[in-house]
Amino acid sequence: MFTTSDIFHIGSKKEFEKLTLKVFRYQYDNNLVYRNFCELLKKDKTNVKSLTEIPFLPIQFFKSHEVLSTADPIQITFTSSGTTGMVTSRHLVSDLNFYEESFRLAFSQFYGNIEDYVVLALLPSYLEREGSSLIYMAKDLIERSNQPDSGFYLHNYDELTLKLTELDASGQNVLLIGVTYALLDLIEMQNFQLKNTIIMETGGMKGKRKEIIREELHEILCKGFGVSEIHSEYGMTELLSQAYSLGDGIFECPPWMEILIRDTEDALSYVSEGKTGGINVIDLANVNSCSFIATQDLGKKYPNHSFEVLGRFDNSDIRGCNLMVI
Repeated sequence: MFTTSDIFHIGSKKEFEKLTLKVFRYQYDNNLVYRNFCELLKKDKTNVKSLTEIPFLPIQFFKSHEVLSTADPIQITFTSSGTTGMVTSRHLVSDLNFYEESFRLAFSQFYGNIEDYVVLALLPSYLEREGSSLIYMAKDLIERSNQPDSGFYLHNYDELTLKLTELDASGQNVLLIGVTYALLDLIEMQNFQLKNTIIMETGGMKGKRKEIIREELHEILCKGFGVSEIHSEYGMTELLSQAYSLGDGIFECPPWMEILIRDTEDALSYVSEGKTGGINVIDLANVNSCSFIATQDLGKKYPNHSFEVLGRFDNSDIRGCNLMVI
């Protein structure tokens, strides 16, 4: 078994690699779904010696299987959003301490003390359903900010506009976390000139608007909010960690998370830095589910371990992973 101290006190690349291989062996032994998947690929504890040899479980398995590496009771089930009738992902979490430590420490690494911010959350599509890991995180950040003005906003845009304008004018540091379509709705109602506010988009039009490329989106949001850059959070139901972009769409991971870019033609091989491919995520906070996830996102990795998200695969089935369905 692993503790939060094991996961969140990684001091070097060598430590990360050593712990990652240890987690792989643990999950191979304790996660039946993952072991079956590894065996299909003829991978086991004896022939996986490096990070690039580790099998990455296609993210769709969270829709069809219970992905667990522990027999401990489930404390909470996080679910993905989806339209009516769509099969959604289910992330069974047996120890919330791993999630809370992950997002608290990552936020602190990228933004400092949460008490320095008023946190405003504009996340209507998430608030209107149960089981959102993003709402769980935002609620915790709001509470830990110890700021009476922090809070959630649903469709009360007029109230949010007034609050945001007043707080920013007073010199208060503000963090506005918003789902993309709601941020666009807000600036269509009101143009801002914000000087003390960070705008963080969490991605997703949720079927409310046509998808647009990141550069165009950020240009619109910068103009509408009167800011020089838009921050972004890269997270998902199936992960207990997040990467952050402080502008320009370039993301960085906390020390217990890493990105690998797989070849779109061959899911078991990798492309070099600067080339486009599918995003594989190592998330050691997922120690009780699966830490090795092949996402449906396309991206590029850069020399300093930063990465860019370019979009999603056109089809729900990732090319090269069809044989991997158990």
